[in-house]
Amino acid sequence: MSTDTSKDAVPGPPPAGTTRAAIAARFERLPLSRWHVTVRLIVGVVTFFEAFDQLLIAYAMPELRDEWHLTTGDATAVLTVGSVGMLIGALLSGRLADRYGRVKVIAYCVAASGLVSLALTACTSLTPFLALRFVQGLAIGGEVPVAAAFISEITRSFKRGRFVLLYELVFPAGLTIGALVAAWVVPAAGWRVMFAIAAVPGLLAFLVQRRVPESPRWLADRGRLTEAETVMSLIEAKVSAATGEPLPPPLGPSPTPEPAPASAAATPAERAASGVRGLFTGRYRRRTLVVGAIWFTGYFVNYGVTSWLPTIYKDEYGLTLSDALLYSTVTSVAGLLGCLLVALTVDVMGRRRIFAICLGASAALLLTLAALGAHSPAQVLLWTSLSAVGFFGSNICLYLYTPELYPTRMRALGCSVGGAVNRLGVILGPILVGVVYAAGDSVAAVFVMLGAVAVVGAVVAGTLAEETANRPLEEISP
Repeated sequence: MSTDTSKDAVPGPPPAGTTRAAIAARFERLPLSRWHVTVRLIVGVVTFFEAFDQLLIAYAMPELRDEWHLTTGDATAVLTVGSVGMLIGALLSGRLADRYGRVKVIAYCVAASGLVSLALTACTSLTPFLALRFVQGLAIGGEVPVAAAFISEITRSFKRGRFVLLYELVFPAGLTIGALVAAWVVPAAGWRVMFAIAAVPGLLAFLVQRRVPESPRWLADRGRLTEAETVMSLIEAKVSAATGEPLPPPLGPSPTPEPAPASAAATPAERAASGVRGLFTGRYRRRTLVVGAIWFTGYFVNYGVTSWLPTIYKDEYGLTLSDALLYSTVTSVAGLLGCLLVALTVDVMGRRRIFAICLGASAALLLTLAALGAHSPAQVLLWTSLSAVGFFGSNICLYLYTPELYPTRMRALGCSVGGAVNRLGVILGPILVGVVYAAGDSVAAVFVMLGAVAVVGAVVAGTLAEETANRPLEEISP
């Protein structure tokens, strides 16, 4: 099922029950069903392979350096050009998705990523490879935040956190499985075969267009009420067929378990807010600054730790390369467990507490490691792995929390700005860790810096973040 999202508002009288508020009420009465799981699975597979593609360059690098005689500067460019593309892609995709539709942008991004993977297999020199990796970064950076916005929009408020975060687990899972597959395929068959395999999922673009409906919330917000009614009715029919029972009547406004001043009626300026300026209008200004701080600090710590652990294990403690990689993998696996733990508890504990507890615990653990002196690799393994449970859990929660903070008309843009700030943390974290590690007399200084950054994120979240758990999107962001 698909809708054409390139047209302007459909003329004619609005169908009954198809206002934005009515669409929201109709979503709130939908029980979780096989239809929800199917859509989550399709979009999840797309996101899984975007994560898979993102990681391949690290495993192709040893062969690329030998084949093209790359200098250290060349290798750095190969490793970072994709991240630069992801930053720009995240910023562009949100505006496009708010203008042309969520599903269309998701489908185009996954198709572009697959085609670029295929083109990369034909590269015989550095320059075209860099250009193609940049384009692939645009596609990956564009798909992930838009998919997060879309999944939030098709989910009712009750237990929305668990539903969305179980979907978001596919990205770290894609990174992990991509690492395992690449570690086997690249030595056996070469880097080109690995990129050829990564091109196959580009065919999923057709599945997305055919089986995933456009967001009725977005259609109604764009004034395309006839299309919104058609898609909403089809969704309701599929859910009813999946459950085998008639749907309950649409729900009215639900009580807010923890009222906040920001839930008051929107001002005229807030109701008219859109685009980048809208993200800094009224209540949205505070939300953008707060969530941006959490994105930056969480990913600064995450990539500051994980990108340097293999080097620290090898250079500081004399571990072999295989042992250093094994120790680092244990920390990443612990982080995945943290993601699962947060997915299962976020609706009970709430978003604000999750951020404050996860980042606060990570800070305490990293600072404890520094205080102990980080004298042995076992000590570093234990404390960084425990800390990873916290910062991985906090970071995955951001993909749930950010779409909740903005109205439909600028939800994807808000997510894409969060994705761009994420990239800043990803880029700056490893750089500053490298500076501190090179300048310090002890590796403990690295963990002091990372712990201090985590403290900042925990304080910002605990004191300034607005709670959104189990509240309808239209109530949170009018």
